[in-house]
Amino acid sequence: MKARMSFPVRSLASGRWRALRRLPPVVLGVLVCSCLPVGHGAFTPSALAAPPPGAPAHAPAQNWSFNGPLGHFDLGAVQRGYAVFAGVCASCHSLTQVHFSDLGDMGLTPEQVTALAASWQVAAGRDAEGHLKHRKATPDDALPRPYADPDAARAANRGAVPPDLSRITQVYPGGPDRVYALLTGYVPAKVPASAAGTDAERHPAPTPPEAGFANPYAIGHRTAMPPPLRDHAVLYADGTQPTAQQEARDVTTFLAWISNPHADAKRRLGVGVVLYLCFLACLLVILKRRIWSHVSK
Repeated sequence: MKARMSFPVRSLASGRWRALRRLPPVVLGVLVCSCLPVGHGAFTPSALAAPPPGAPAHAPAQNWSFNGPLGHFDLGAVQRGYAVFAGVCASCHSLTQVHFSDLGDMGLTPEQVTALAASWQVAAGRDAEGHLKHRKATPDDALPRPYADPDAARAANRGAVPPDLSRITQVYPGGPDRVYALLTGYVPAKVPASAAGTDAERHPAPTPPEAGFANPYAIGHRTAMPPPLRDHAVLYADGTQPTAQQEARDVTTFLAWISNPHADAKRRLGVGVVLYLCFLACLLVILKRRIWSHVSK
């Protein structure tokens, strides 16, 4: 039996080898490299995953209340984050996809939304002399842009256009973790080694604004945005201590909520659907047992 089985096996193996020899060299090389163990060859995961030079550093994971399928937004943090955005970020960044009426979902009454909108000024056309007019915003208005056009934004920010933050945590690689890391990850400029022991080391010259600011979580490890947050930059109405880290965490929570304002409703709907399906599965099991209970085993 073994002698009869060995011949066709050897013939099949030799036939496969002859077929492989007819393949083009490039295709054969790819097949060989794909069969190598991990750690050998040019097609290893480590070689494919090597970050390009100047890539942003990996942001440390943060414990956000809205993470996970059962997470939820802390509306107190969302309101504090709005205060940080309005007091610090709104001078350069915009939220063009957000209306003042949308802010009612962060726990505000209609009267509070109306008062909040009235604290902003929006464009209202031009007068007879061509000058731009402004009026108090209403809940139906979108949050105004800080600059009239991209050219004005470049002129005010040394050639850089501050991005719109309406969906920043959805489209920004790294999400809320990287936004928080970028806000808190500024590092002082390094002093050249040749200047060690000199007056330049004791009194280093500030980094030119045109060169940007050092931040390992920015593309190229430099960003045109100066450090935006500092201790006591805003005043929290609930008495929370406004440290720079707390402000960064709150404004990141606000931007995450703005980027996905219906996340909590979707989670509640998902939990309800899962519970309903579990209940339905139990009913089906009971029904199956009842229907087939008369059948003997």
